[in-house]
Amino acid sequence: MNNWLKRNGIHLAISAFFVIICFVYFSPVLQGKVPQQGDVLQAKAMQKEIMDYKAKDGKGPLWTNQMFGGMPAYQIWVQYPLNLTTYGISLIKDIFPDPVGTVLLYLLGAYLLFCVLRINPWLAAAGAIAFAFTSYNFIIIAAGHSNKALAIGFFAPILAGIILTLRGRYVMGASLTALFLALNIRANHVQMTYYLLIALLIYIGIEIYAAVKEKRTKDLGKAMGYLGIAVLLSVMINASNLWTTYEYGKETIRGKSNLKTDAAEPDNGLPKDYAYQWSQGVGESLTFLIPNLYGGGNERLDEKSNVAKAIQTVGASPEQAADFAQRLPVYWGDKPFTAGPYYFGAIICFLFVFGLFIVRDRMKWWILSATVLLMLLSFGKNFPLISDFFFDYVPLYNKFRAVESILAVVGLLFPILALLAIKEAQEGKYDQKFLVKKLTWSAGITGGFALLVAIMPTLFFSFRTADHEQFVEQLMRALNNDRNIATTIANALIQDRVDLARADAIRTAFLVAIGFGLIWALITKKMKADVVFGILAVVILFDMWQVDRRYLNNQNFVPKNTLTNHYQPRDVDNFIMADKDPDFRVFDTSIPTFTSADASYFHKTVGGAHSARLKRIQELIDHQFTKSVNQDVLDMLNTKYIITQDQQTGAYKMQRNETAAGNAWIVDKVQFVQNSDEEMKAISSFDPKKEAIVDIKYKTAMDTTRAGIGGPTSFIKLDSYNPDHMIYSYSAPRDVIAVFSEIYYDKGWTMLIDGKEKPYFRADYVLRAAQLESGNHKLEFVFHPTSYYTGEKISLAGSILLVLGLGFAFYTENKRGRKTI
Repeated sequence: MNNWLKRNGIHLAISAFFVIICFVYFSPVLQGKVPQQGDVLQAKAMQKEIMDYKAKDGKGPLWTNQMFGGMPAYQIWVQYPLNLTTYGISLIKDIFPDPVGTVLLYLLGAYLLFCVLRINPWLAAAGAIAFAFTSYNFIIIAAGHSNKALAIGFFAPILAGIILTLRGRYVMGASLTALFLALNIRANHVQMTYYLLIALLIYIGIEIYAAVKEKRTKDLGKAMGYLGIAVLLSVMINASNLWTTYEYGKETIRGKSNLKTDAAEPDNGLPKDYAYQWSQGVGESLTFLIPNLYGGGNERLDEKSNVAKAIQTVGASPEQAADFAQRLPVYWGDKPFTAGPYYFGAIICFLFVFGLFIVRDRMKWWILSATVLLMLLSFGKNFPLISDFFFDYVPLYNKFRAVESILAVVGLLFPILALLAIKEAQEGKYDQKFLVKKLTWSAGITGGFALLVAIMPTLFFSFRTADHEQFVEQLMRALNNDRNIATTIANALIQDRVDLARADAIRTAFLVAIGFGLIWALITKKMKADVVFGILAVVILFDMWQVDRRYLNNQNFVPKNTLTNHYQPRDVDNFIMADKDPDFRVFDTSIPTFTSADASYFHKTVGGAHSARLKRIQELIDHQFTKSVNQDVLDMLNTKYIITQDQQTGAYKMQRNETAAGNAWIVDKVQFVQNSDEEMKAISSFDPKKEAIVDIKYKTAMDTTRAGIGGPTSFIKLDSYNPDHMIYSYSAPRDVIAVFSEIYYDKGWTMLIDGKEKPYFRADYVLRAAQLESGNHKLEFVFHPTSYYTGEKISLAGSILLVLGLGFAFYTENKRGRKTI
């Protein structure tokens, strides 16, 4: 035990240091406070029905009717109890308060990678801090992108496992790769996993090239075999998650279009302009080095700003001027808006350039090539040559939006090359003069550029948005058409942007100078390596900490009960919730109906907010709700209440929709159409209670010679409601056609009549319908997707194999260690 502590004491000390800095940074958690994250609050509303039924039944349903009429719960909240990594994710979230656990994952995962790269522990700690505190990693925490943050946290340990495997530590490396890749997938942010895969494929390609050149393909083949098993195992462990996501993804807005006559609809995947909406500006990538070069994101002007002073010259009070200045956009890049820049750290950028000069390891060529490709892809619409090729031809690439987020991978690559540069400089492989020369060049490139920005910022940058003239026109209209004042304020805003950039440029130049001095002292042996590395870790932490506090600080935290009580019902909500009907919908126009989940906290809604909503629902929204609201469609969706807000008084009003069709109804006739386009056109004006619009392809699911009008004695009613199990009773003297105000999704829903499975079909573009045999019967709709339940069995098998693999790996490593001794 004493020997173990002696061998690992430094790692334990560094881990303890990581815990301390996390709690210091997030000190409000020690007071019981929690981060106030917009996306988390939206998720809370999305999950409301799921959590209510989980509390009641002990198991969350796989379907929810709380948003967009109804949708699978796969990308909202689902239990995967047979997946081992479910408990790993829970462990991270439960041991430490949010977001301490996430940042600690960043730190420990990166520290593991740098130790695997055989980097001095204190230098590895500096690199871990550089990666963990990359601004984007904190910005997504502030926004509430918890799954994305967790997925990024597993980047480094996945790479560590792969490197170990390629070095010949086959069992341990493959086991760790399987574990961390499985955890990454379980974090449920496929986009981040996909982006990491792009970089890893380049890495593997370079390794294959090197193995062929060095004639060691046998060893590489063995390593690749183990890695193949690791990937297969991680997929098995996440079978239920991946299978349901794949199955559901084809039916969402990322899948194929159902409409052929709509030129705006892509044949497959997301619309390109939607996917490219958040594209990194080419010049904006210089924020890697100078964070406020493009105006930050959450930066706000105050009473000391040039804008505030300009407004005061026309008679505004200091308070009015400050209030006005805070409303103006400081950010001037190409994105619609941003919460903050991608800042990798001044010293890390300086050392990255140094690494390009001196690192001989082939990992440099991987980092360089992957960085260039990922940056080009992040440009999206700003550099379509590469992006369009990937979007049009590379599988799955067009399923993701916000292409700038691919830079999260680059945020790991920069510190790796930076630390490899220091490692090679320390090992004495080069002439001292050569190292100092390259170090000076690197400082001149990064620090020199920062000084040029500080001295002559407008030489390189305009500090104007692309729509600057329109902005001036808007100002002019707001200021009684006084163009002179509007121009003065706009020019003052530009000057404020210049001042922000200049201040950060000076800051960057100063930090590069410190970094240069430390590495120079290391190269010339003026200071001991451990001292240099310790100081470097502190300076990097100081640098990143200061910038991160702009986007995630104590003001982001609130008492826990503030979030618990965030959603408070209005009078109209209380009135609607008093309705004992278990299943109806609400159409709330007082909020952004189709981009906000707020109403879903209280009601089953027609609208909602989710980036993986069903394609047919989105098409219904585009064609039946965008230009005007189609009352017939509201009726067929059983929209019982409509909420509006008076624009003058702000008062909320509630209107009961007397023509809502109900939970289910028997129609008098069926109108067959040739395709989805005709189906969409037909529901633009029809009586849903009397007529069902059905695609001709479903004609075989019914016998029109037997089905007829139900008559006055026929009825169908909902007897029991559960999101994934609804029970109806009906009576009809002859076969009838019934329509259900439930969203059609044939990947798991089964219809049973008196316990026997019967066919059903789609009607009215998005609803379920069926031909019902005559008599008195019990009808059930049960959601029991094979992809989930069979997938869970595969997950269990994969989890068992992983545990066995990890156990064997640690046994062999321990045995190997004893033999070495």
